[in-house]
Amino acid sequence: MRPFVRVMYRIQRAVTAHMGKFTHPLLEVREVRKRAVILVGTDRGLCGPLNTNLFRLAAQFDPDSTVFITAGRKPAQFIARSQRKLIAEFTFSDTPRFPEARAIAAFAADLFLKGEVDQVLVIATQFVNTLTQVPLCLEYLPVGEIKGMWLPGMAPKGVEVPGVQLKDDPADDSTETLFEPNPETLMDYLLSRISLSTCINVCRMPKASEQSARMISMKNATDNAEDLIRDLTLEYNKLRQSNITQELLEIAGGQAG
Repeated sequence: MRPFVRVMYRIQRAVTAHMGKFTHPLLEVREVRKRAVILVGTDRGLCGPLNTNLFRLAAQFDPDSTVFITAGRKPAQFIARSQRKLIAEFTFSDTPRFPEARAIAAFAADLFLKGEVDQVLVIATQFVNTLTQVPLCLEYLPVGEIKGMWLPGMAPKGVEVPGVQLKDDPADDSTETLFEPNPETLMDYLLSRISLSTCINVCRMPKASEQSARMISMKNATDNAEDLIRDLTLEYNKLRQSNITQELLEIAGGQAG
């Protein structure tokens, strides 16, 4: 999914560089008076600090100027418990599909286009590898350069956000590009596809992170239980040996008397 987002973002930059003053409602940058946060988490627990780290990142936003859209049972419970404003709750399967992501993307876009919010962010888990998953906040709407924000000290070295951050200027590209039927029509289509692909991507990453985190959590629990059993067995054997020794001493003392 990440290469697909990268390709679409490159096309977006190329189109906007050669189409002059193009405007679109999804590109409108406004002063942020109210924002919506899409919080994507898990349905079940037993996955270590995965959800806790997400909630720490979500708790940094002002509850008076922030409304929440949740995907997953645990995020909805957190919003209710922390008495923040929940405006929509979505569910998605263990293998997130486009119709599920489309419902979330359409609801968020509708809020933004109606002017009910000035910015939409996504908080989800970035899957790095089997041992590492980090919470990530993405700028979702208005559509622009895809940037990410981690909790302080949690950004792993060399990890990309699920998009791209290109430093080259597409206006300097001398390649001649032809767009059919025209750049405006193509751009209008791309903006909706970019937002949808980003949404399905941030739904799939937490599922991969959840499975890895639960596997590691269960392994740690098993190792801790085995260590506890070993320590208790050793303590039991020491106590049993001490009792046997005490009984032998008492028998020997009674015969000597």
